[in-house]
Amino acid sequence: MTNIFKDLWLTDKTLSALEKKWFEKPSPIQSEIIPLLLLNKKNIIWQAETWTGKTAAFGLPLIERLTPSKTIQALILVPTRELAVQVAEEINSLQSQKWLGVVPIYWGQSYTIQNNLLRRWADILVWTPGRVMDHMKKGTIKLDKISYFILDEADEMLNMGFIEDIKTIFTQTNKDKRVLLFSATMPREILSVVKKYMWEYDHISIKKEQMTTTQTEQTYVQVNDRDRVEALCRIMDHQPDFYGIVFCKTKADVDFLSAKLEDRWYFVQALHGDIKQKQRETILKWFKQQKIKILIATDVAARWIDVNDMTHVVNYWLPQDSEKYIHRVGRTGRAGKTWKAISIIGPNDLKKILYIGKITKTDIKKMEIPEIENVIENKQNKLMTNIKWVIEKGSFSKYLSFANKLLEDNKAEEIIAAMLKMSYQNELDEDNYRPIQKLNIVWNSGKVRLFVALGKIAWYSAKTLVDYIEKETGVRSRFIDDVYILNDFSFITVSDVDAEVIIRSFSKNKSWWRSLVSKAKENKSAWDSRGPRRFDRKSSGGYGKSSSGYGKSSSGYGKSSSSKPQNRTKKWYY
Repeated sequence: MTNIFKDLWLTDKTLSALEKKWFEKPSPIQSEIIPLLLLNKKNIIWQAETWTGKTAAFGLPLIERLTPSKTIQALILVPTRELAVQVAEEINSLQSQKWLGVVPIYWGQSYTIQNNLLRRWADILVWTPGRVMDHMKKGTIKLDKISYFILDEADEMLNMGFIEDIKTIFTQTNKDKRVLLFSATMPREILSVVKKYMWEYDHISIKKEQMTTTQTEQTYVQVNDRDRVEALCRIMDHQPDFYGIVFCKTKADVDFLSAKLEDRWYFVQALHGDIKQKQRETILKWFKQQKIKILIATDVAARWIDVNDMTHVVNYWLPQDSEKYIHRVGRTGRAGKTWKAISIIGPNDLKKILYIGKITKTDIKKMEIPEIENVIENKQNKLMTNIKWVIEKGSFSKYLSFANKLLEDNKAEEIIAAMLKMSYQNELDEDNYRPIQKLNIVWNSGKVRLFVALGKIAWYSAKTLVDYIEKETGVRSRFIDDVYILNDFSFITVSDVDAEVIIRSFSKNKSWWRSLVSKAKENKSAWDSRGPRRFDRKSSGGYGKSSSGYGKSSSGYGKSSSSKPQNRTKKWYY
């Protein structure tokens, strides 16, 4: 794998364009995909997480191989209009002198505009599937002579119900095209499309790395639900240059929070699925230009917003799962700098944030809500810095005569105080904030007994089973207790947070009749290869002081300092 773009068979013009964008070295996906696209003719399936640099990975070869012809040469399908615009902008920015026509086509655009673009300037089209279907029905496009067919975020298009549209579009394309499919996961429906339409292909995947960026400082604050708005205001006001996205769960939450912040004199914009396309494009443009610095958004509306200079992501409400948390937090820290992700959690959310930290292998630390006096002090310091900057620049001469008139009848400090009140009363008045009830909730983690469908017949011992679980889930072996190995299955004890991590990690790995790992149930028939039986912790294979056990013996592997079974001799498990 190369560390420089010069080794990827790119021309000098393209390398020059990359230098202007400050691209220093290729990402893993770019190192593998670019040579494959330039040097052979196979179809490619790439399985990797989002934000791996895949747009440049397929965009650069398209720029190298295609020449302007005003006919459709490449079709790129994406799940949303935001991503269509983003991909088109990225490919255009990578061009040096060719100026291929790279056009985003999506629902919400005028058909007149789209038809003109298709007739005059359409070499590479970036489409959403629904709009492709519309133009196919209208007869305004023909896809029987394209050179490249690229499906980006294929699993997301499946989740949004586009799989049948994709199959239909495939049938309208020529067989000699080259197909590239990018997907974070490879569900059965996507594999069926691959087998039917892609013929010979290379399947490339990269090992899943740590699920969150190390450049992001992740923290949380605890409040009652009624104090969420107040906590958010203090968090934003405490940061002198806050610039980021505040995530909510629903459109109603976005509208509610936006209205509350506007009432408190914040300049914010809302972004969700009901926002019209033209307004959406204007909002995103303003946000990227930092004309607005606070964007209130849902996950769907903001998923493909790519802004490198953001300082914060705030989870006003925690997302439903760890993947959405990763997508939110992954927006910060992309430029090699350390930015912040802050989650506002309620009284019942502590277990959830601890679980997310386990899944993402991240230490999400608790932080205190800024005190009112500290917020005001930070605002005052920022104001003083700005005033000093104006004085140093000397750009106030036309106001000097007016200032001298004011000084004739008033003291300087009185004038300054009066002007601060007139201009910054809403900013510097402590009465604009209200008290927040402090919460200090500590999660006391309980223990959970897990059933594991692996045992002696599969050649597992206590040590090898614990090692396997640690490798597959990331839960450290020292947190796995009370291991009991039988012929066909085993039992372990872990904290309830670790139990969720383990069950989730193995949830996709199922045998023909049961999950590999599940919660053990008491008062049920327990059975091994010889049928139902009650587990006796004192029998061979238990977790006690036996020579073959998983405890504090000369041959043991673990942590129990007691030779007594831990109150499990009379329990039944399934």
